[in-house]
Amino acid sequence: MGAKKSQAGGERAPGNSPNRAHRAAFSYTISCVSRFLILRDRALGRTKRGRVPAGIHERVSRHSFPSAAHLPSHVLDAVFVEPAAIPARGAVLLCHGIGESVEQWFGVQQLLAANGVASLVFDYSGYGKSTGRPHWEQFELDAVAAFAALKELTPSLPLSVLGFSLGSGVVTAIIDRLDAQRLILCEAFTSFRNAAVSVGIPRPLARLVPPIWHAQQRLAECRLPVLIVHGEKDRLFPVAMAHELAGWCEPRAEVVLVPNTTHNQPFSKPHISYWGPIIEWMCKE
Repeated sequence: MGAKKSQAGGERAPGNSPNRAHRAAFSYTISCVSRFLILRDRALGRTKRGRVPAGIHERVSRHSFPSAAHLPSHVLDAVFVEPAAIPARGAVLLCHGIGESVEQWFGVQQLLAANGVASLVFDYSGYGKSTGRPHWEQFELDAVAAFAALKELTPSLPLSVLGFSLGSGVVTAIIDRLDAQRLILCEAFTSFRNAAVSVGIPRPLARLVPPIWHAQQRLAECRLPVLIVHGEKDRLFPVAMAHELAGWCEPRAEVVLVPNTTHNQPFSKPHISYWGPIIEWMCKE
């Protein structure tokens, strides 16, 4: 009997669907972990590290929009950055990881704008100034709404979607709901349970983790060009996951392994050695 497919969260095995306990545990854990990591980075001065004043290479605007049409009071916070000195060659939606907020991605957005790429980064429900509570299905709705907002802001540009860490699970689950031209997975995992085990959850306790965001079927069905970028020194998710993800793609994905790069360095210390191949790949015809 084949695997069942849910409306949200990707492929799941028969009899292995999320339950009420999974939902409560997800919301509680995501809230605690994300707030701890964001407060830690602010206290250590990591949030603003590497920034230059806005306006040198980019135009910056703040936006808010409903997470879904049936949730008009549920508002997401987002930052849009576009090139100021050169024409934009493309645009990308950035879906960040578990312990980040929009302000921590401003350095990446500046680097992208300086190289001709407009970008929109948003906070998931329950993050930063975005209202609502963290939940995996809600995160997916958030990303769909954010993509629609980016499309309105850049109607004439080719659009890409980039998922970083936790965001890779979100974008893989919703890619068939978007009319994007390209998909980029950075520091990605193969499933949410595999990610939990990789960061230290004992395998016997993995059944307590929601069985969501299995990438295999979604990537096998995806017909977009896929780029997978992974730091060779990522200690959270091994490089083997990047190769496994690529093996599921049809057509086969391109894989870029970046030397001397840990899990958080791509956004905490944005550098052209990591983002250059992504920019080139997004903008090629």
